[in-house]
Amino acid sequence: MPDQRVLITGSAGVVGTLMRPRLRREGRVLRLLDLADQPAAEDGEAVEIMTGSVTDPDAMAAACAGADALIHLGGLSREASWDATLDVNINGTHTVLEAAREAGIRRVVLASSNHAVGFRRNDEAGESGHPADSSPRPDTYYGVSKAAIEALGSLYASRFDMDVIVIRIGSCFETPLPLGPRGLATWLSPDDGARLFEACLSAPSPGYRLIWGVSDNTRRVYSLAEAEALGYKSHDNAEVYADQLAGQPGPTGAAAEHLGGPFCTAPLGVFNPL
Repeated sequence: MPDQRVLITGSAGVVGTLMRPRLRREGRVLRLLDLADQPAAEDGEAVEIMTGSVTDPDAMAAACAGADALIHLGGLSREASWDATLDVNINGTHTVLEAAREAGIRRVVLASSNHAVGFRRNDEAGESGHPADSSPRPDTYYGVSKAAIEALGSLYASRFDMDVIVIRIGSCFETPLPLGPRGLATWLSPDDGARLFEACLSAPSPGYRLIWGVSDNTRRVYSLAEAEALGYKSHDNAEVYADQLAGQPGPTGAAAEHLGGPFCTAPLGVFNPL
């Protein structure tokens, strides 16, 4: 059986770096695309390292050639100017999807964010949490770009009969500690992240799906039903870190009331490390 070749854009970023060792499989080649330097393949590691930008049609055409599936993580991962956000996140995603379509890639996974719905209130979650397909309420230019990515994914799935799964990622780090108490609700553990991506890659004929990317945290306000319908099963819970965050101040005011947290009050168009 031929190898499955999975293209990952933004593979040198936080999520891409965490997924690289976790998405290794017998019979799978990971094609890793980023502008940043990446570690060379380790002994026995089936990877193809490529350097290029998601905004470059030629680079994306070369990256997509011969790939069976695409995980699109590339782009600006925090708030930035409108021009930069438009160029990299929105136009870049269009470039990526066009290259995937022309290369005949049928399975695409797009990374969205909780910030696409950042101005939805935490207390409106309901018993099962906010539905994964809650309509956009972005909190920043970054959030607007993620809402646009979701819409582009829907367009390509409907018009070109591609299977496109969009993941509204909460926060994927080794631990939830960098985000403070808010991370106890938003965390997607790296291992759960790999389980989620595997479900997205293997679910039969999903069409267009919008799902949350979080672990089964005690404090989550996000529905997992949509991801579980694709075969995802979370094994982790951020609550195991609660004692380490005890006494740390959480967000207040609008940042405490909304899914987007501090993004809801941060200046528009200005990089922030939150």
